[in-house]
Parts: sequence; C-alpha cells; structure tokens
Amino acid sequence: MAKKNLADALQIASGKPATDERSPSPAQADDKPELPPSRQGKKAIAGHFDPAVSKQLKQLALEQDTTVQALLAEALNDLFDKYNKKPIA
Repeated sequence: MAKKNLADALQIASGKPATDERSPSPAQADDKPELPPSRQGKKAIAGHFDPAVSKQLKQLALEQDTTVQALLAEALNDLFDKYNKKPIA
C-alpha cells in the first residue's frame, strides 16, 4: 500500500479526488520559489539590534527620502572604505 501525504488524506476526506501521484505536491517540489529580479543574485545580511536602532534608521530614511537598504549600503561602503576595501555594497 502506497503512503499518502496529509494533503491527499484531506482531499479524500473532503470527497475530492486525490492528487496524481506522479506530480509532486508543492511541499515535495525541489524548485525554490522565484525571486523578484531585484533580489536575484543577492544575499541577505542581518543583525540583531535594539528596537530604537530600527526606529531611528527608518526615521532617517524618511528624512532623507531614501530607503533603509540604501542607507545600509552607504554605511557598509563607508565601513569598507575605512578598512581600505573596495566599496561594493
């Protein structure tokens, strides 16, 4: 007897026909979700800071009519420059 996944069991219980065993369910698919063009080839960088840091950064972005991401890129490039590295952010 073939194993059934939860999605198939729920479909059977609801009276709907089970999915075709030859086509994988979304959870079984090996494909990663498509990224927007602005994120393709990019890598996220994160850190944990006091909530006041986040608030102040967002306020600064509003005041400067820019984005938090643009401000972070500027800050990273300044840091790279300080340590004689190429500003690539």
